[in-house]
Amino acid sequence: MNPGSLRGLLDISNATWALSERSVLQPMWDYLQQNHESTLRSPLFPVIISVSMYLVLVFFYTVLDLLAPTWPSIRRYQIHQDRTVTWSNIGSTLALTTYNHLLYIFPAAIAQWLWRPPVPLPREAPTLTAFLLGIVGCTVVFDFQYYLWHLLHHRVGWLYRTFHALHHQYRQTFSLVTQYLSAWELFSVGFWTTVDPLLLQCHCLTTWAFMLFNIWVSTEDHCGYDFPWAMHRLVPFGLWGGALRHDAHHQQPGTNFAPFFAHWDWLGGTATMPAPVKTKTPKERDEKEA
Repeated sequence: MNPGSLRGLLDISNATWALSERSVLQPMWDYLQQNHESTLRSPLFPVIISVSMYLVLVFFYTVLDLLAPTWPSIRRYQIHQDRTVTWSNIGSTLALTTYNHLLYIFPAAIAQWLWRPPVPLPREAPTLTAFLLGIVGCTVVFDFQYYLWHLLHHRVGWLYRTFHALHHQYRQTFSLVTQYLSAWELFSVGFWTTVDPLLLQCHCLTTWAFMLFNIWVSTEDHCGYDFPWAMHRLVPFGLWGGALRHDAHHQQPGTNFAPFFAHWDWLGGTATMPAPVKTKTPKERDEKEA
């Protein structure tokens, strides 16, 4: 085969791959635009899907928390098997979450809806590569921003007492602690989640996916469970922090500041490895409770 023919085959192969990449998400994007364009263009849409995602995840984990004391098949995955999430814990964290959303999140969303024009939608969907790299890129940038913010709010006493100490009232993590935050912290997280996709010039479909991914992994970090499908078990080489490391942060607040990845804590000397979860036998649990 001569070089010209080989180049021709490579060009055809590359063109076919690029076309197949575009076609992966395009049918779904066409359907969404044809059937839900007005909803997608609303400035309220990102808020609605984010809050809905959070409520679904919190409901799922809270049900597990309530069932765990009597269901060994659930309790065996709890990080702290000798502790129980009580109705009082649920009530206090849910009350603050509701307060923050009613007083800050929803008014800000309504103001944006009234003042901001409908969002223009591109006709083309992102390629699968651009979609995935956009989510990864936003996650990496957000992780660095929050690591610095988090470290600063632990090292400066006034910042910790004024804004971040509220989140550390609970040394035992459970899903509703995820947004047991001061308004300043809630707005900071929301600001970076919104701005980072703009900085990286992401497609709006990528932006929405990143928002949902961010909520998913943030809630998982606080869920209080070490499931086999958790992110830190799926990402190789110990690069992902996960629920165990973030629970260790609540136990030892001077460690594990990064929200997702583990490399900044390694580089900054703030990493700590949590103790492995030890599954207790029913006899051990009974002796502990007695």
